[in-house]
Amino acid sequence: MDPIRVPPDMFRFTGGERSGLYMAILQAFGEANERLETALSVDDLRGRLGAVGYMGAVAEGDLAASLEQMRQWNLVDVVQNHSENYRTALDYERRNLLYSLTKQGEAAFAGVVHAMTVLVSSGALQTAVLDAIGDRLADLAHELDSGSDKRVFTVLFELETHLEGLRANTKQFNGELQRLLRADGVDLAVFHEVKAATVAYLQEFLNDIDHRGHVIATRIGTIESFGVSRMHQRALRGAELPTLTGTDPAPAWLEQRGARWDGLRAWFLPVDGSAPRIDQLRQVGRRAIITLLQVLDRLTESRRRASSAVADFRELARWFTVLPEEDDLHRLWSTAFGLSPARHAHLAHPDPELVGYTAPWSSAPPVEVSPLLRSAGRAERIGRTGSVPDVSALKKERAVKAAAERAELQAAWDMLDTGGEVRTLAQFVDLDHAMFERLLDLLGRALGAAPDASGVRRSTTTDGRVEISLSAGAPGAVAELCTPRGTFRGPDYQIRIRTVGQRRS
Repeated sequence: MDPIRVPPDMFRFTGGERSGLYMAILQAFGEANERLETALSVDDLRGRLGAVGYMGAVAEGDLAASLEQMRQWNLVDVVQNHSENYRTALDYERRNLLYSLTKQGEAAFAGVVHAMTVLVSSGALQTAVLDAIGDRLADLAHELDSGSDKRVFTVLFELETHLEGLRANTKQFNGELQRLLRADGVDLAVFHEVKAATVAYLQEFLNDIDHRGHVIATRIGTIESFGVSRMHQRALRGAELPTLTGTDPAPAWLEQRGARWDGLRAWFLPVDGSAPRIDQLRQVGRRAIITLLQVLDRLTESRRRASSAVADFRELARWFTVLPEEDDLHRLWSTAFGLSPARHAHLAHPDPELVGYTAPWSSAPPVEVSPLLRSAGRAERIGRTGSVPDVSALKKERAVKAAAERAELQAAWDMLDTGGEVRTLAQFVDLDHAMFERLLDLLGRALGAAPDASGVRRSTTTDGRVEISLSAGAPGAVAELCTPRGTFRGPDYQIRIRTVGQRRS
């Protein structure tokens, strides 16, 4: 990707003594464009400055000089007005010149407006946007099948709008979340409330996000079976783009649509097989929940003023410096160094979170103190260290058990292996309950995977040793499997199971 290059004079109006006047002029032009007025005279412009909130006095020369400076920066353009009737030379001078924003000026004003919008807005993770993307994909597949070109364009435009909203809100929310995690000097009570609300918000968003992502990925595959290029060509005809500059806008428009579709795939179904960004978003959300709880614990620990001998002696030295009389100093010495240590002060409540660190001892609930503190000076009875037991027999027994379990598992996989042949689910007979559970595990993994272009679902076990390929069986066919614990009935599928090391058929 090429680096973004901004014209050097595009945002120079934001600095200098007249930056407020420059911004007011651009805002006046922007509001005029909202009313489909593209050109303003000097008198029109002066009358609109107050409407946009510019309250300073503007001299004739300052406004003309500002417009000239903005013309040199290629923000405004000036043309002569040949459609007016001028009665005097002064009228000609005041109304002859009309000013309008250039394309660079429109871009500069839009950039400033967008920047201010970002400063005052907050990001969000909205499951409704994911649902809207899935719904628009379903509508798009329907329109490609039987709709008009205009409807294809309209639905595609709505889909891209929802995708852009998802991207912008996610980036902004993630930035705010990271700033919250790095915040210093946060009030503990406020952070408690923010933490609880943020964790609940993230948990609500992460709930069922896997299902939504799978639905969107499946519908993307359905649309690609129609042909993405064919879809964009139909949308181009429905867009009815005008040709105003002599250059055909279709190539650039199609290139932009292709980039937007690649962005959609990067979020839910990457071409290169990498992790979708929706999965990365789920991981970021889960890490944020853990980090928020860790930050809260760290803040709580930092607010606890742990007592130490160094801090006590420093405080005692400060007291010695403020006492005026020698008798008071001797009394303080006797009081400080004549005390016996509080050997039970290290004990804590069963749930320290229920007692604030600032609560006085007089109002705090009591702590159980062992009678051994008075007699022996320790809180619990310490017995002799026990001898280290011999665990060699236990290790041998566990090794034999693990080998037997591995052999049993390998035997189950070998019996389920179809040898590269395709069988129907109904052909698996004489299954014990353990083998039936292995088969159900493989079926669940395959049904949870997205089908490829041929409609085959593929999956592997966690260790990657067994692979299953699953495709639809005969319409309406029902498989019935009998096990020692009952009978299983369900749709029949064509299944091929193979273990690693065997060659595909």
